[in-house]
Order: sequence, then structure tokens, then C-alpha cells
Amino acid sequence: MITLHGFAASNYYNLVKHVLLHKELPFQENLIYGGSDELLTISPAGKVPVITTSEGLHISESSVICDFIEETYPATPLYPENTGERAVVRQIMKIAELYFELPSRRLIPYAFSGTEAPESVKAEVRQVLKRGITALSRLCQFSPWIAGDQFTMADIYVYHVNTIVSTFGASQLDWDVLAEVPGMKEWNHSMSQSVIAQNVEEDRLANKPEFMQKLKVQFQAAKAK
Repeated sequence: MITLHGFAASNYYNLVKHVLLHKELPFQENLIYGGSDELLTISPAGKVPVITTSEGLHISESSVICDFIEETYPATPLYPENTGERAVVRQIMKIAELYFELPSRRLIPYAFSGTEAPESVKAEVRQVLKRGITALSRLCQFSPWIAGDQFTMADIYVYHVNTIVSTFGASQLDWDVLAEVPGMKEWNHSMSQSVIAQNVEEDRLANKPEFMQKLKVQFQAAKAK
């Protein structure tokens, strides 16, 4: 059985969990936070999520984990059969990660510490997000799924990326970023209505207070130095 290590407040943890649930694979969860010695024994970069396979192999990095799951458990496929179509799915995922999720992450420390990001940081984040908006507007179909008529890994991946984008883009930039990509906001809402997405969200909300308390302690420790 697969063990999924991490915590439910993490969007990358949740996208791997979503994949496992979608494929109806048996797995168990191990609550573990970043920065712990325990995590470093199974994750080279000390990041979550990590999975441990039934053979005892530890695999980190969410995109690598997702591809491993897809290749190992091909039933209920999350990639198209056609190699070109698979490349398009991966292209959507990579662009969402580089030009949507990563720039939005720069705003997290300010949001969690209750401060406002400097205008210079906001300007840089907006510039990268605009690039992502342009690229995703060209690539995404939403007919009805993000890459066309087949539900793919990109649907799960981008949905959980958007958790970061919508939360911190709205709070720090006063900008509804998802609304800038035609069809994305409606698709995102549709994704949120699935039983799997609702169960994952319920777990995320349950874990959030503990996660926020750990962040508070970290911020206080950093200020004390």
C-alpha cells in the first residue's frame, strides 16, 4: 500500500491525494510537516508531499509522484493515449506551475504574517501572472475539461494550483486572477463540486488551524533571531 506523507493544508499534497482517490487506489496518510528530521529521511529536499511505495521506495516532487502513479497504475488513465495530446496536458501543468503557482507563492509570507507585500514584489508577481494568463488562455479548452473532452491530470493539477493563485492573488493583489482566463473560473467551480474535491477540501480546512499555529511559531522564532 502507498503511504502519502505530508499535510492537508498543502495544495501539492492535496493534488497527489486527489489523484490517488480518483484512481481508487488504497493508501494511508502520514501527517508530517516541512523542516522535520523525519521528513529529511524520506525527501531529499525536505519537501512535501512524499510517497512511500509498497516496496519501500520514497518518491518526492508532486509531478514526479503523479507520473509514477499513472505509469504504475494505468487503470483509469489520466493522460490521453496520443503522445501529442499528452504533451499538451503536461504543457498546461508546467505553465500553471511556473507562471501561476510559483509567482503567487511569493505573496504567501506577507499574507501569513498579516503584512502587505511591497509594490515592487506585487509588480513582479503581476508581470509573471499576466504571462501565465496569456499562455493558459491559448491552451485551455474547458470543453468541458481543461484540455478537451477527457478528464486529465491537468484538471487535477491546475485545480490545486489555483488554490494558491486565487487565495493570495485576491488578498495581496486585489485581483481575481482566475477570471482573466476565459472559462477557468466556471471550470474551477465545477471541479470543486466533485465528491473527491469536497472531501479533500474538508481535510484541508481541518488541518489549517494546526498548520497556521506552526507557521506562527516559525514567524515568532525568526523575529527573535
